[in-house]
Amino acid sequence: MSTTATTSPYDQIAEVPSFELTSTDVSDGAELPTAQVSGIFGAGGEDVSPQLSWSGFPPETKSFAITVYDPSAPTGSGFWHWAVVDVPASTTSLDTGAGDAAGSGLPAGSFQLKNDGGLAHYLGAAPPAGHGKHTYFVAVHALDVDTLGIDASATPAFLGFNMSGHTLARAVIAPWWEAK
Repeated sequence: MSTTATTSPYDQIAEVPSFELTSTDVSDGAELPTAQVSGIFGAGGEDVSPQLSWSGFPPETKSFAITVYDPSAPTGSGFWHWAVVDVPASTTSLDTGAGDAAGSGLPAGSFQLKNDGGLAHYLGAAPPAGHGKHTYFVAVHALDVDTLGIDASATPAFLGFNMSGHTLARAVIAPWWEAK
């Protein structure tokens, strides 16, 4: 069964301009490295958030949010692997591993929401064996507010709802992974 999402889940919401997102760890359309695969969920990885750099976002950007989402997870609602809120507009990159349990690599003022595994840090890919390739949409959202006014108890879906109407532009890298 092949479940790779071929279109971005962001195509279902208001269209916004794009900007450049690059990574030394993950590539658009390429297989995720082992470091970005889940160890916690037994997929043989390390749960290390990828390095990300972005540029070309609108000058009126006041903050960013960062998300990693798998729309093909067999849940009926996909699976949020990572969500970072209130990243200052002066930040244009995150180092590999910034999304550890302490958020030690995140800029001051930003914070991580609990992912769909109930953990407030990056959780790597772990689709069910035999479920086919899953695409992981790594997104940086440029926002027109300094803060979305949500707290750490919010869900990534609630983050998405609150970004609605505040997203100026979005950059996406979409790697994949398959459990065999």
